Amino acid sequence: MGREQPHGTSAAWSIRAQPGSTQPSRPSTTPIEPVRNTGASMNGDRQSPPWQTPRGTDRQPPPRYTPPAEPGLPPPAEEWTPPWASGPSQQHLNDPRYQPTSQDLAPDSLLRRPKRASTSGWRRGVHRLTGGVINPGESTAEERYRNQVERIRQPVLGDYRIAFLSLKGGVGKTTTTLGLGSTFASLRGDCVIAVDANPDFGTLGERVPNQTSSTVRDLLADADNIRRYSDIRAHTSQAPSRLEVLAGERDPAASEMFGEQDYRAVIEMLQVYYNLILTDCGTGIMHSAMNGVLQLANALVLVSSPAVDGARSAAATLDWLQLHGYGHLVERTVVVISSVRPGSSAVDMNLLTQHFLERCRAVLVVPFDEHLAEGAVVDLELLRPQTRAAFVELAAMVADDFPAASGRHSGASWR
Repeated sequence: MGREQPHGTSAAWSIRAQPGSTQPSRPSTTPIEPVRNTGASMNGDRQSPPWQTPRGTDRQPPPRYTPPAEPGLPPPAEEWTPPWASGPSQQHLNDPRYQPTSQDLAPDSLLRRPKRASTSGWRRGVHRLTGGVINPGESTAEERYRNQVERIRQPVLGDYRIAFLSLKGGVGKTTTTLGLGSTFASLRGDCVIAVDANPDFGTLGERVPNQTSSTVRDLLADADNIRRYSDIRAHTSQAPSRLEVLAGERDPAASEMFGEQDYRAVIEMLQVYYNLILTDCGTGIMHSAMNGVLQLANALVLVSSPAVDGARSAAATLDWLQLHGYGHLVERTVVVISSVRPGSSAVDMNLLTQHFLERCRAVLVVPFDEHLAEGAVVDLELLRPQTRAAFVELAAMVADDFPAASGRHSGASWR
């Protein structure tokens, strides 16, 4: 009884029988006055009862009972659109404070990446001896090599065709084809092939392990049976670097020269299965196959020796290309000065390099290497470090043109 009643609760709800009590609740002692209608107002006038209508007043019927309307569905609410679903207002687009900033949160800007451990030299030794506690990081040469590999591995749109030219024999054109092709094949994950398009019994097929006696002529004769990559692979030999080589015709009894239409048919087949197609051309720039080679090429590698006659032949090649409508290829040409003999040359290499740089995209000197001079199978593992580094740089130079080139896959259009 001494409890304080909660607000808003009638006292009648607080009266409850106590547990164990048998006494009935005591009735209220306050008498209830009955409600009487005296028929008089407060001023003494007699009033009619509410069920009687005074005289002179129209008696109105009671209002008809109208049942409540059946509950129905509420009117549809306006469709709610979350704020993020609507496009930005023009005011926000023009206000620099509301410009998108999510691109600023790139992983490279947010993450603290650990230094790469060196893979050679004293830096590698310190890292291993200290259990990785001290990490001197990569050397300048290692960083440069990693950058070169990233350039080499750029994606190729369709296929990319590189033609190797030289008007003078014996300057290392075939060797350069194998060195560059092997470098690409060893560092990229796609398919790379070199084609011997020399109509005068080229030697490209002799510089890789012989896995088949098939030549370009055999591939052309088998064109109707080419359905998949393995059908092409049956006609090629593969180097340890994964570079495939399609050999040229070397039968002295062959009566037909490898011509333009033959080359075009071969490329139509190869481009379906290979991303990089390297063509080792002959020394004659006027023969039939060269028309197809130049018209289908994405870039040229012009090989010269560090000698006066070799340099003049290379310059004459550029002149011929410029005069015959291939100026766009001259601008995308990489000149390789290949040292085919040991020792230094009396030619001013700086002057020679500058001469070609004024017309071409890049110039690179490949040093003499005993393994390449043997004229046998080319194995990258047997090259001197300087020679191998030169081919890596050459591959990176050529690959810099991949994004700008537009290769294509035309399917089995040779059928």
